[in-house]
Amino acid sequence: MTNCKDAQALLAAHADGELGLPHATDLESHLAGCAACRGELAGVTELRARVRAQATYHALPSGLAARVRAALPREQIAATPPRVARRFRGWLQIGAAFAMSFALAWSIGLYLALPGPAERLQEELVASHTRALMTGHAVDVLSSDRHTVKPWFNGRLDFSPAVFDLGAQGYTLTGGRLDYLERRPVAALVYQHKAHPINLFVWPAKSGDDAPKSASRLGYNLLHWTRGGLAYWAVSDLNAGELAQFRDMLLQAAD
Repeated sequence: MTNCKDAQALLAAHADGELGLPHATDLESHLAGCAACRGELAGVTELRARVRAQATYHALPSGLAARVRAALPREQIAATPPRVARRFRGWLQIGAAFAMSFALAWSIGLYLALPGPAERLQEELVASHTRALMTGHAVDVLSSDRHTVKPWFNGRLDFSPAVFDLGAQGYTLTGGRLDYLERRPVAALVYQHKAHPINLFVWPAKSGDDAPKSASRLGYNLLHWTRGGLAYWAVSDLNAGELAQFRDMLLQAAD
């Protein structure tokens, strides 16, 4: 045996005592002069010991061993030493334990990977923002006059959104539309800063005033705050600093 690749391919079989005498002798000779392969063998041996000590063992399904033996050629069954047959049954049990452990770990991992309520809402907000841009239906009422946009929501919502024109500060109101988020109709106010549209989603808050919280998802920046009984979510491809400036201007206009 001349290289580590060949040696390491035999380590698991060697740890289980399954190598024939010539291969075992060659491997032992290689291990005597190779610290790396001795370390690999130690790892295999430790894993084998852990599996035997900690794995949950399950009885083979009724008739499985008989079906496996029936599928083998007769001469192969006759040539199979009892010790190998017993080891084969043992590895089937270990394999079943590994399969069950893997399934449990996969299920737990899938559950932990599921987005929470906050993440799901952020995904909804970004989806609504991009959908409005892609369909060309960003507004239901097209106007830069807040006295036109605000009354348009009367009778269409069970609350009255605050609407401000920040055109003098570089954030121009372009209109508004109805949207649906958090399982309810909401107001979407649309602003423009240079070439960047901003969707400002508004609906009644479930709690009191909150400090602003920022997030980023799929290349868009989001900013959330509550004020005066209303929850606000601003979504845009603006950088975080300019989106925060937009929020500050809205808060100043509301004071």
